[in-house]
Amino acid sequence: MADRSEAKYIRLTTAPVPGLVCSLAIPTICSMLITSLYNMADTFFVAGLQNDSATAAVGIAFPLMSVLQAIGFTFGHGSGNYISRKLGSRDIEAANRMSAIGFFSALFTGLLLTLAGFCFLSPMVDLLGATPTIRPYAMDYIRLILCGAPYMTAALVLNNQLRFQGNAVYGMVGIVSGAVINLGLDPLLIYGCGMGIAGAALATIISQLISFGLLLIGHRRSGILRLSIRCFRPSAEMYKEILRGGMPSLWRQGLASLSTVLLNRAAAPFSDAAVTAMTVVTRIDQFSFAALIGFGQGFQPVCGYNFGAGLYRRVRSAFFFCLQISVLALTALAAGLYVFAEPLLSPFCQDGPQVLAIGTAVLRCHVLTFPLLAFVILCNMLLQTIGRAVPASLLSASRQGLFLIPFLLVLPRLFGLEGLQWAQPAADLCSFALALPLGIRTLRTFRQDKT
Repeated sequence: MADRSEAKYIRLTTAPVPGLVCSLAIPTICSMLITSLYNMADTFFVAGLQNDSATAAVGIAFPLMSVLQAIGFTFGHGSGNYISRKLGSRDIEAANRMSAIGFFSALFTGLLLTLAGFCFLSPMVDLLGATPTIRPYAMDYIRLILCGAPYMTAALVLNNQLRFQGNAVYGMVGIVSGAVINLGLDPLLIYGCGMGIAGAALATIISQLISFGLLLIGHRRSGILRLSIRCFRPSAEMYKEILRGGMPSLWRQGLASLSTVLLNRAAAPFSDAAVTAMTVVTRIDQFSFAALIGFGQGFQPVCGYNFGAGLYRRVRSAFFFCLQISVLALTALAAGLYVFAEPLLSPFCQDGPQVLAIGTAVLRCHVLTFPLLAFVILCNMLLQTIGRAVPASLLSASRQGLFLIPFLLVLPRLFGLEGLQWAQPAADLCSFALALPLGIRTLRTFRQDKT
Protein backbone atom coordinates (compact mmCIF):
# COMPACT_ATOMS: atom_id res chain seq x y z
CA MET A 1 0.00 0.00 0.00
CA ALA A 2 2.83 2.40 0.84
CA ASP A 3 4.57 1.65 -2.46
CA ARG A 4 1.38 2.36 -4.42
CA SER A 5 0.82 5.61 -2.54
CA GLU A 6 4.38 6.75 -3.24
CA ALA A 7 4.12 5.86 -6.93
CA LYS A 8 0.85 7.77 -7.18
CA TYR A 9 2.41 10.81 -5.49
CA ILE A 10 5.39 10.84 -7.86
CA ARG A 11 3.19 10.52 -10.93
CA LEU A 12 0.75 13.27 -9.95
CA THR A 13 3.46 15.74 -8.97
CA THR A 14 5.98 15.15 -11.77
CA ALA A 15 4.28 13.82 -14.93
CA PRO A 16 3.62 16.32 -17.79
CA VAL A 17 0.37 18.11 -17.08
CA PRO A 18 -1.54 17.65 -20.39
CA GLY A 19 -1.04 13.90 -20.57
CA LEU A 20 -1.64 13.49 -16.83
CA VAL A 21 -4.93 15.42 -16.86
CA CYS A 22 -6.16 13.57 -19.95
CA SER A 23 -5.30 10.15 -18.51
CA LEU A 24 -7.23 10.97 -15.35
CA ALA A 25 -10.08 12.67 -17.23
CA ILE A 26 -10.93 9.85 -19.65
CA PRO A 27 -12.45 7.55 -17.01
CA THR A 28 -14.19 10.45 -15.23
CA ILE A 29 -15.66 11.67 -18.53
CA CYS A 30 -16.99 8.16 -19.16
CA SER A 31 -18.38 8.00 -15.63
CA MET A 32 -20.14 11.36 -15.94
CA LEU A 33 -21.60 10.59 -19.36
CA ILE A 34 -22.85 7.22 -18.18
CA THR A 35 -24.25 8.70 -14.97
CA SER A 36 -26.22 11.18 -17.07
CA LEU A 37 -27.56 8.26 -19.09
CA TYR A 38 -29.35 6.99 -15.97
CA ASN A 39 -31.76 9.92 -16.11
CA MET A 40 -31.71 10.13 -19.90
CA ALA A 41 -32.62 6.45 -20.18
CA ASP A 42 -35.60 6.76 -17.85
CA THR A 43 -36.87 9.82 -19.72
CA PHE A 44 -36.36 8.19 -23.14
CA PHE A 45 -38.04 4.87 -22.35
CA VAL A 46 -40.89 6.45 -20.36
CA ALA A 47 -41.49 8.78 -23.33
CA GLY A 48 -42.14 5.62 -25.34
CA LEU A 49 -45.35 5.19 -23.32
CA GLN A 50 -46.60 8.27 -25.24
CA ASN A 51 -47.95 9.83 -22.07
CA ASP A 52 -46.89 13.41 -21.33
CA SER A 53 -47.83 13.06 -17.66
CA ALA A 54 -45.63 9.99 -17.17
CA THR A 55 -42.67 11.65 -18.90
CA ALA A 56 -43.14 14.79 -16.83
CA ALA A 57 -43.23 12.67 -13.65
CA VAL A 58 -39.59 11.72 -14.24
CA GLY A 59 -38.82 15.44 -14.26
CA ILE A 60 -40.85 15.94 -11.09
CA ALA A 61 -38.60 13.37 -9.40
CA PHE A 62 -35.45 15.12 -10.60
CA PRO A 63 -35.23 17.41 -7.51
CA LEU A 64 -35.21 14.32 -5.29
CA MET A 65 -32.38 12.86 -7.36
CA SER A 66 -30.57 16.19 -6.96
CA VAL A 67 -30.96 15.94 -3.17
CA LEU A 68 -29.45 12.44 -3.21
CA GLN A 69 -26.61 13.74 -5.35
CA ALA A 70 -26.19 16.71 -3.00
CA ILE A 71 -25.68 14.34 -0.07
CA GLY A 72 -23.32 12.07 -1.99
CA PHE A 73 -21.32 14.91 -3.54
CA THR A 74 -21.08 16.83 -0.27
CA PHE A 75 -19.56 13.89 1.59
CA GLY A 76 -17.73 12.62 -1.50
CA HIS A 77 -16.18 15.91 -2.60
CA GLY A 78 -15.60 17.07 0.97
CA SER A 79 -13.81 13.90 2.01
CA GLY A 80 -12.14 13.48 -1.39
CA ASN A 81 -10.65 16.98 -1.43
CA TYR A 82 -9.23 16.40 2.04
CA ILE A 83 -7.93 12.95 1.05
CA SER A 84 -6.10 14.25 -2.03
CA ARG A 85 -4.41 17.02 -0.02
CA LYS A 86 -3.39 14.57 2.72
CA LEU A 87 -2.04 12.09 0.19
CA GLY A 88 -0.13 15.00 -1.36
CA SER A 89 1.41 15.74 2.05
CA ARG A 90 1.83 11.94 2.69
CA ASP A 91 -0.49 11.68 5.70
CA ILE A 92 -2.06 8.27 5.00
CA GLU A 93 -3.63 7.82 8.45
CA ALA A 94 -5.68 11.01 8.23
CA ALA A 95 -6.77 10.11 4.69
CA ASN A 96 -7.96 6.66 5.87
CA ARG A 97 -10.00 8.14 8.68
CA MET A 98 -11.64 10.69 6.38
CA SER A 99 -12.49 7.98 3.87
CA ALA A 100 -14.54 6.10 6.49
CA ILE A 101 -16.20 9.22 7.85
CA GLY A 102 -17.33 10.38 4.40
CA PHE A 103 -18.67 6.97 3.37
CA PHE A 104 -20.60 5.98 6.49
CA SER A 105 -21.97 9.50 7.04
CA ALA A 106 -23.49 9.47 3.55
CA LEU A 107 -24.91 5.97 4.08
CA PHE A 108 -26.64 6.97 7.34
CA THR A 109 -27.90 10.26 5.91
CA GLY A 110 -29.40 8.44 2.92
CA LEU A 111 -31.20 6.07 5.29
CA LEU A 112 -32.71 9.01 7.19
CA LEU A 113 -33.88 10.51 3.90
CA THR A 114 -35.58 7.22 2.98
CA LEU A 115 -37.49 7.12 6.27
CA ALA A 116 -38.51 10.79 6.03
CA GLY A 117 -39.54 10.37 2.39
CA PHE A 118 -41.91 7.49 3.15
CA CYS A 119 -43.45 9.40 6.06
CA PHE A 120 -44.15 12.49 3.93
CA LEU A 121 -44.44 11.03 0.42
CA SER A 122 -47.75 12.61 -0.58
CA PRO A 123 -46.99 16.21 0.47
CA MET A 124 -43.48 15.87 -0.95
CA VAL A 125 -44.81 15.01 -4.43
CA ASP A 126 -47.10 18.05 -4.31
CA LEU A 127 -44.22 20.25 -3.18
CA LEU A 128 -42.09 19.06 -6.10
CA GLY A 129 -44.60 20.61 -8.48
CA ALA A 130 -46.77 17.68 -9.63
CA THR A 131 -50.05 18.59 -11.27
CA PRO A 132 -53.13 16.39 -10.56
CA THR A 133 -52.54 14.44 -13.77
CA ILE A 134 -48.81 13.95 -13.14
CA ARG A 135 -49.17 13.15 -9.42
CA PRO A 136 -49.99 9.37 -9.54
CA TYR A 137 -47.07 8.67 -11.89
CA ALA A 138 -44.69 10.70 -9.72
CA MET A 139 -45.82 8.77 -6.62
CA ASP A 140 -45.08 5.43 -8.28
CA TYR A 141 -41.63 6.57 -9.42
CA ILE A 142 -40.47 8.33 -6.25
CA ARG A 143 -41.64 5.58 -3.89
CA LEU A 144 -39.13 3.15 -5.40
CA ILE A 145 -36.31 5.68 -5.79
CA LEU A 146 -36.46 6.32 -2.04
CA CYS A 147 -35.66 2.65 -1.39
CA GLY A 148 -32.26 3.09 -3.01
CA ALA A 149 -31.33 6.36 -1.30
CA PRO A 150 -28.79 4.97 1.25
CA TYR A 151 -26.57 3.09 -1.19
CA MET A 152 -27.06 5.65 -3.98
CA THR A 153 -25.57 8.40 -1.80
CA ALA A 154 -22.78 6.12 -0.50
CA ALA A 155 -21.89 5.07 -4.07
CA LEU A 156 -21.30 8.70 -5.02
CA VAL A 157 -18.89 9.01 -2.09
CA LEU A 158 -16.94 5.93 -3.19
CA ASN A 159 -16.74 7.16 -6.78
CA ASN A 160 -15.45 10.58 -5.74
CA GLN A 161 -12.95 9.23 -3.24
CA LEU A 162 -11.52 6.91 -5.88
CA ARG A 163 -11.29 9.84 -8.29
CA PHE A 164 -9.49 12.12 -5.83
CA GLN A 165 -6.98 9.35 -5.16
CA GLY A 166 -6.22 9.24 -8.90
CA ASN A 167 -7.98 5.86 -9.29
CA ALA A 168 -10.89 6.97 -11.45
CA VAL A 169 -10.77 3.79 -13.55
CA TYR A 170 -12.24 1.76 -10.70
CA GLY A 171 -15.00 4.32 -10.34
CA MET A 172 -15.66 4.21 -14.08
CA VAL A 173 -16.05 0.43 -14.04
CA GLY A 174 -18.65 0.62 -11.27
CA ILE A 175 -20.62 3.46 -12.85
CA VAL A 176 -20.52 2.13 -16.41
CA SER A 177 -21.56 -1.37 -15.36
CA GLY A 178 -24.55 -0.04 -13.47
CA ALA A 179 -25.61 2.15 -16.39
CA VAL A 180 -25.41 -0.67 -18.93
CA ILE A 181 -27.60 -2.80 -16.68
CA ASN A 182 -30.03 0.10 -16.30
CA LEU A 183 -30.30 0.48 -20.08
CA GLY A 184 -31.16 -3.21 -20.36
CA LEU A 185 -33.62 -3.28 -17.47
CA ASP A 186 -35.57 -0.17 -18.49
CA PRO A 187 -37.31 -1.60 -21.59
CA LEU A 188 -37.63 -5.02 -19.95
CA LEU A 189 -39.45 -3.74 -16.88
CA ILE A 190 -41.34 -0.82 -18.47
CA TYR A 191 -42.67 -2.68 -21.52
CA GLY A 192 -41.85 -6.38 -21.10
CA CYS A 193 -43.21 -6.64 -17.56
CA GLY A 194 -45.85 -3.94 -18.08
CA MET A 195 -44.71 -1.95 -15.03
CA GLY A 196 -44.76 1.43 -16.75
CA ILE A 197 -43.01 4.25 -14.92
CA ALA A 198 -42.52 2.07 -11.82
CA GLY A 199 -40.38 -0.21 -13.98
CA ALA A 200 -38.09 2.73 -14.79
CA ALA A 201 -37.59 3.43 -11.08
CA LEU A 202 -37.01 -0.25 -10.27
CA ALA A 203 -34.43 -0.50 -13.06
CA THR A 204 -32.62 2.52 -11.61
CA ILE A 205 -32.36 1.24 -8.04
CA ILE A 206 -31.33 -2.29 -9.10
CA SER A 207 -28.59 -0.99 -11.38
CA GLN A 208 -27.41 1.49 -8.75
CA LEU A 209 -27.18 -1.32 -6.18
CA ILE A 210 -24.96 -3.33 -8.53
CA SER A 211 -22.86 -0.23 -9.19
CA PHE A 212 -22.48 0.28 -5.43
CA GLY A 213 -21.18 -3.26 -4.98
CA LEU A 214 -18.63 -2.86 -7.77
CA LEU A 215 -17.44 0.46 -6.33
CA LEU A 216 -16.88 -1.21 -2.95
CA ILE A 217 -14.75 -3.85 -4.66
CA GLY A 218 -12.86 -1.15 -6.57
CA HIS A 219 -12.15 0.79 -3.39
CA ARG A 220 -10.67 -2.31 -1.78
CA ARG A 221 -8.61 -3.26 -4.84
CA SER A 222 -7.22 0.25 -5.39
CA GLY A 223 -4.76 -0.46 -2.58
CA ILE A 224 -4.17 3.12 -1.35
CA LEU A 225 -6.76 3.48 1.42
CA ARG A 226 -8.77 0.97 3.41
CA LEU A 227 -12.46 1.42 4.16
CA SER A 228 -13.32 0.13 7.62
CA ILE A 229 -15.96 0.91 10.25
CA ARG A 230 -13.11 0.92 12.78
CA CYS A 231 -11.77 4.06 11.08
CA PHE A 232 -15.15 5.76 11.48
CA ARG A 233 -14.16 8.15 14.27
CA PRO A 234 -16.07 11.33 13.44
CA SER A 235 -15.23 14.65 15.03
CA ALA A 236 -16.30 18.25 14.66
CA GLU A 237 -12.96 19.03 13.02
CA MET A 238 -13.40 16.30 10.41
CA TYR A 239 -16.94 17.41 9.55
CA LYS A 240 -15.66 20.96 9.30
CA GLU A 241 -13.17 19.75 6.69
CA ILE A 242 -15.94 17.91 4.82
CA LEU A 243 -18.02 21.08 4.74
CA ARG A 244 -15.04 23.11 3.56
CA GLY A 245 -14.61 20.87 0.54
CA GLY A 246 -18.21 19.72 0.14
CA MET A 247 -20.27 22.84 0.82
CA PRO A 248 -19.98 24.07 -2.78
CA SER A 249 -21.43 20.74 -3.95
CA LEU A 250 -24.21 21.00 -1.36
CA TRP A 251 -25.10 24.46 -2.59
CA ARG A 252 -24.85 23.48 -6.25
CA GLN A 253 -26.95 20.32 -6.02
CA GLY A 254 -29.31 21.58 -3.34
CA LEU A 255 -30.11 24.72 -5.28
CA ALA A 256 -30.40 22.67 -8.48
CA SER A 257 -33.13 20.73 -6.69
CA LEU A 258 -34.91 23.91 -5.58
CA SER A 259 -34.60 25.56 -8.99
CA THR A 260 -36.03 22.44 -10.68
CA VAL A 261 -39.04 22.57 -8.35
CA LEU A 262 -39.53 26.22 -9.26
CA LEU A 263 -39.04 25.41 -12.94
CA ASN A 264 -41.74 22.73 -12.77
CA ARG A 265 -44.07 25.12 -10.95
CA ALA A 266 -43.37 27.93 -13.42
CA ALA A 267 -44.05 25.63 -16.39
CA ALA A 268 -47.17 23.97 -14.95
CA PRO A 269 -49.57 26.92 -15.60
CA PHE A 270 -48.77 26.78 -19.30
CA SER A 271 -49.43 23.03 -19.80
CA ASP A 272 -48.21 19.53 -19.02
CA ALA A 273 -46.44 19.79 -22.39
CA ALA A 274 -44.37 22.71 -21.05
CA VAL A 275 -43.38 20.68 -17.97
CA THR A 276 -42.40 17.76 -20.21
CA ALA A 277 -40.37 20.01 -22.52
CA MET A 278 -38.47 21.49 -19.59
CA THR A 279 -37.85 17.98 -18.25
CA VAL A 280 -36.35 16.84 -21.54
CA VAL A 281 -34.19 19.96 -22.02
CA THR A 282 -32.91 19.66 -18.44
CA ARG A 283 -31.76 16.13 -19.26
CA ILE A 284 -30.07 17.30 -22.46
CA ASP A 285 -28.32 20.10 -20.56
CA GLN A 286 -27.14 17.68 -17.90
CA PHE A 287 -25.81 15.24 -20.48
CA SER A 288 -24.12 18.06 -22.43
CA PHE A 289 -22.13 19.18 -19.42
CA ALA A 290 -21.25 15.68 -18.28
CA ALA A 291 -18.09 15.53 -20.42
CA LEU A 292 -16.97 18.98 -19.25
CA ILE A 293 -17.48 18.09 -15.61
CA GLY A 294 -15.70 14.78 -16.15
CA PHE A 295 -12.78 16.61 -17.78
CA GLY A 296 -12.67 19.02 -14.86
CA GLN A 297 -12.71 16.10 -12.45
CA GLY A 298 -9.54 14.87 -14.12
CA PHE A 299 -8.06 18.22 -13.10
CA GLN A 300 -9.09 17.96 -9.44
CA PRO A 301 -6.69 15.21 -8.22
CA VAL A 302 -3.85 16.99 -10.05
CA CYS A 303 -4.89 20.20 -8.33
CA GLY A 304 -5.26 18.59 -4.89
CA TYR A 305 -1.99 16.67 -4.89
CA ASN A 306 0.08 19.56 -6.25
CA PHE A 307 -1.57 22.15 -4.02
CA GLY A 308 -0.87 19.92 -1.03
CA ALA A 309 2.75 19.56 -2.19
CA GLY A 310 3.11 23.33 -2.72
CA LEU A 311 3.60 22.98 -6.50
CA TYR A 312 1.36 25.92 -7.39
CA ARG A 313 2.64 26.50 -10.91
CA ARG A 314 1.51 22.99 -11.88
CA VAL A 315 -1.95 23.81 -10.54
CA ARG A 316 -2.05 26.96 -12.69
CA SER A 317 -0.77 25.13 -15.77
CA ALA A 318 -3.37 22.37 -15.37
CA PHE A 319 -6.18 24.91 -15.01
CA PHE A 320 -5.37 26.79 -18.21
CA PHE A 321 -4.90 23.57 -20.17
CA CYS A 322 -8.36 22.40 -19.11
CA LEU A 323 -9.89 25.80 -19.85
CA GLN A 324 -8.61 25.90 -23.43
CA ILE A 325 -9.89 22.41 -24.24
CA SER A 326 -13.25 23.04 -22.54
CA VAL A 327 -14.02 26.31 -24.33
CA LEU A 328 -13.33 24.76 -27.72
CA ALA A 329 -15.41 21.67 -26.94
CA LEU A 330 -18.40 23.63 -25.59
CA THR A 331 -18.40 26.00 -28.54
CA ALA A 332 -18.56 23.08 -30.98
CA LEU A 333 -21.23 21.36 -28.87
CA ALA A 334 -23.38 24.51 -28.69
CA ALA A 335 -23.26 24.92 -32.46
CA GLY A 336 -24.28 21.30 -33.01
CA LEU A 337 -27.15 21.42 -30.52
CA TYR A 338 -28.48 24.67 -31.98
CA VAL A 339 -28.57 23.28 -35.52
CA PHE A 340 -29.87 19.80 -34.64
CA ALA A 341 -32.12 20.69 -31.69
CA GLU A 342 -35.35 19.44 -33.25
CA PRO A 343 -34.20 16.00 -34.45
CA LEU A 344 -32.34 15.47 -31.17
CA LEU A 345 -35.42 16.18 -29.08
CA SER A 346 -37.98 14.35 -31.23
CA PRO A 347 -37.40 10.84 -29.72
CA PHE A 348 -38.26 12.27 -26.29
CA CYS A 349 -41.36 14.11 -27.51
CA GLN A 350 -43.54 11.36 -28.97
CA ASP A 351 -46.86 12.55 -27.54
CA GLY A 352 -47.42 15.73 -29.52
CA PRO A 353 -45.84 18.56 -31.51
CA GLN A 354 -46.30 21.10 -28.71
CA VAL A 355 -43.64 19.46 -26.52
CA LEU A 356 -41.20 19.41 -29.44
CA ALA A 357 -41.82 23.06 -30.34
CA ILE A 358 -41.34 24.30 -26.78
CA GLY A 359 -38.31 22.09 -26.17
CA THR A 360 -36.57 23.18 -29.37
CA ALA A 361 -36.96 26.87 -28.52
CA VAL A 362 -35.72 26.34 -24.95
CA LEU A 363 -32.68 24.27 -25.97
CA ARG A 364 -31.60 26.82 -28.58
CA CYS A 365 -31.71 29.55 -25.95
CA HIS A 366 -29.73 27.51 -23.43
CA VAL A 367 -26.80 26.65 -25.72
CA LEU A 368 -25.97 30.31 -26.38
CA THR A 369 -24.10 30.60 -23.05
CA PHE A 370 -22.44 27.17 -23.08
CA PRO A 371 -18.87 28.39 -23.84
CA LEU A 372 -18.92 30.80 -20.87
CA LEU A 373 -19.64 27.96 -18.47
CA ALA A 374 -16.23 26.36 -19.06
CA PHE A 375 -14.61 29.05 -16.90
CA VAL A 376 -17.42 28.99 -14.32
CA ILE A 377 -17.23 25.23 -13.73
CA LEU A 378 -13.43 24.96 -13.75
CA CYS A 379 -13.06 27.97 -11.47
CA ASN A 380 -15.51 26.38 -9.05
CA MET A 381 -13.57 23.10 -9.08
CA LEU A 382 -10.31 24.96 -8.44
CA LEU A 383 -11.66 26.89 -5.46
CA GLN A 384 -13.36 23.81 -4.02
CA THR A 385 -10.32 21.55 -4.32
CA ILE A 386 -7.92 23.98 -2.63
CA GLY A 387 -10.35 24.40 0.29
CA ARG A 388 -11.54 27.99 -0.33
CA ALA A 389 -15.04 27.22 0.81
CA VAL A 390 -16.62 30.69 0.85
CA PRO A 391 -15.91 31.79 -2.75
CA ALA A 392 -16.44 28.22 -4.00
CA SER A 393 -19.83 28.04 -2.28
CA LEU A 394 -20.81 31.45 -3.60
CA LEU A 395 -19.96 30.43 -7.14
CA SER A 396 -21.69 27.06 -6.75
CA ALA A 397 -24.83 28.80 -5.55
CA SER A 398 -24.84 31.32 -8.38
CA ARG A 399 -25.96 29.46 -11.51
CA GLN A 400 -28.82 27.36 -10.10
CA GLY A 401 -29.68 29.51 -7.11
CA LEU A 402 -28.43 33.04 -6.65
CA PHE A 403 -29.36 34.06 -10.20
CA LEU A 404 -31.64 31.38 -11.66
CA ILE A 405 -34.23 31.33 -8.87
CA PRO A 406 -34.99 35.09 -9.05
CA PHE A 407 -35.16 34.88 -12.85
CA LEU A 408 -37.61 31.95 -12.62
CA LEU A 409 -39.81 33.94 -10.25
CA VAL A 410 -39.79 37.12 -12.33
CA LEU A 411 -39.28 36.48 -16.05
CA PRO A 412 -42.25 34.09 -16.69
CA ARG A 413 -44.58 36.59 -15.05
CA LEU A 414 -43.30 39.39 -17.24
CA PHE A 415 -42.80 37.59 -20.55
CA GLY A 416 -44.74 34.32 -20.25
CA LEU A 417 -43.27 31.13 -21.70
CA GLU A 418 -40.55 33.08 -23.50
CA GLY A 419 -39.37 34.47 -20.16
CA LEU A 420 -39.12 30.91 -18.83
CA GLN A 421 -36.89 29.77 -21.68
CA TRP A 422 -34.47 32.70 -21.21
CA ALA A 423 -34.13 32.32 -17.41
CA GLN A 424 -31.21 29.85 -17.52
CA PRO A 425 -29.10 31.74 -20.12
CA ALA A 426 -29.52 34.95 -18.10
CA ALA A 427 -28.36 33.13 -14.95
CA ASP A 428 -25.37 31.67 -16.83
CA LEU A 429 -24.26 35.11 -17.99
CA CYS A 430 -24.42 36.48 -14.44
CA SER A 431 -22.50 33.46 -13.10
CA PHE A 432 -19.70 34.10 -15.57
CA ALA A 433 -19.51 37.74 -14.46
CA LEU A 434 -19.13 36.54 -10.87
CA ALA A 435 -16.58 33.80 -11.65
CA LEU A 436 -14.23 36.04 -13.62
CA PRO A 437 -12.83 38.14 -10.72
CA LEU A 438 -12.81 35.16 -8.32
CA GLY A 439 -10.79 33.02 -10.72
CA ILE A 440 -8.35 35.73 -11.77
CA ARG A 441 -7.62 36.70 -8.16
CA THR A 442 -6.89 33.07 -7.19
CA LEU A 443 -4.76 32.24 -10.23
CA ARG A 444 -2.54 35.26 -9.62
CA THR A 445 -1.42 33.68 -6.33
CA PHE A 446 -0.19 30.53 -8.12
CA ARG A 447 2.67 32.10 -10.10
CA GLN A 448 5.31 30.78 -7.69
CA ASP A 449 5.66 27.43 -5.91
CA LYS A 450 5.64 27.23 -2.14
CA THR A 451 9.12 27.73 -0.76
